[in-house]
Amino acid sequence: MEYVYAALILNESGEEINEDNLTNVLDAAGVDVEESRVKALVAALEDVDIDEAVSEAAAVPAAGGAAGGAAAEPAADEGDEDEEVEETSDVPDTTDEDDDDDDEADGEGLGELFG
Repeated sequence: MEYVYAALILNESGEEINEDNLTNVLDAAGVDVEESRVKALVAALEDVDIDEAVSEAAAVPAAGGAAGGAAAEPAADEGDEDEEVEETSDVPDTTDEDDDDDDEADGEGLGELFG
């Protein structure tokens, strides 16, 4: 994930995303750099508009969540008519958990954007 973050930093600062620049950012962050991973990331990002990819990725969860909720609702109604679902107490209640878990999950999809 550090490799993707380094590429995002270079993009944000207007620097070229190449092997030398990416290696320098990773070295400055104290990351043990694997040359093969640097080469693979640079090659994967060669024809990618990072700003466009990030903005598209930010829009996908909002649209996907709305469509997923609408599609799941009718299926739940059909199941209620046929049989009664028994609730179990072994399912943990997560309503009182901190929002810290959501903050950590925000960046997980970025790795998939860049290979």
